[in-house]
Amino acid sequence: MFPVQTVLNCPACGAPLWIESLTCESCAQPVLFDPATKRSLPLDAPGFDACVSRARGCNWGVPTHGRHRECYACRLTRTRPDPSDTVAMGKLAVTEVSKRRLLIGLADLGLPITPFWFEKGGLAFDLLASTRDSPVTIGHASGVITIDLTESLDDHRERLRINLGEPYRTMLGHFRHEVGHYYQWKLVEQPGGAMLDECRALFGDERSSYSDALQRHYRNGAPAGWEQAHISSYATMHPWEDFAETFAHYQHILLTLAITATGGLVMKQGRQPALAADVVPRTDYSDVPMSVALADWHWISHLLNRANHAMGKGDLYPFTIPGPVAEKLSFVHRVVVASRVAEPFVGLAQDAG
Repeated sequence: MFPVQTVLNCPACGAPLWIESLTCESCAQPVLFDPATKRSLPLDAPGFDACVSRARGCNWGVPTHGRHRECYACRLTRTRPDPSDTVAMGKLAVTEVSKRRLLIGLADLGLPITPFWFEKGGLAFDLLASTRDSPVTIGHASGVITIDLTESLDDHRERLRINLGEPYRTMLGHFRHEVGHYYQWKLVEQPGGAMLDECRALFGDERSSYSDALQRHYRNGAPAGWEQAHISSYATMHPWEDFAETFAHYQHILLTLAITATGGLVMKQGRQPALAADVVPRTDYSDVPMSVALADWHWISHLLNRANHAMGKGDLYPFTIPGPVAEKLSFVHRVVVASRVAEPFVGLAQDAG
């Protein structure tokens, strides 16, 4: 079994660290993240240097005698703003935090992260800021994920969320959605893909016109009753969007369950009369059907929603999962489990020497 959650602790005092921590909040120890072992190390650990982008918030390390001074995660950003654009570079620093969290989550799930410099069609990120004269369209094409850095601004993103009637819109959500397009393309749609017919049966035929679907969606909106078969209204637009939305929720669900598991959360039957048994979330669901994860998620998400309500906020997870969506999530689960690799950061070893 694969451990599905990277848990970082201070190498000096053992206190928990955030995924993006540069310094331990408890003892002030400067730290860096080693993607090879998925552990936090002291900043001055032998054999490691800080990424050249540490001043912009990157906490990943590089081998002292390696080929690159820029870390694996930063190198995946193929295109970024001009360094002289200080406003855009500030947005880039915020966006890169979500990108690094995405990458660690993918590695926790065991998915291969094959970079664009390793093979044609490998994963790359173009992170650019929209301007009035040059808008940036978020999307995926042939391995390249484009993200609009303006989405890092809370007021901009919240305004769009409300205008578009979305219950959830975050930068990490954008990354998880767009990487869903990438993995559908890489793991399902490639010639000879054993699961393509099943994917089309569940999500629809991805060969249907995307431009027509886009115009129809923004002209007419989601069809009546969309909640019975889709995780979001946007998922109704085209089979590609349905898969990407489902893939994003797969990450939300499994990685949040793993967080609660590593924290030791258990929902006791005696404290919740509706429970048939204790709910004990796992760090890894790869050896069980997705239905097991969804059964745990039903109760855990309800608890987390109640915790959010106690803080005067809305649901942490403002979605419902009807039967057809559960089937789609189960399909994604089988795709992921069938594609898991022992060393997710493909090409990382070559960087060391």
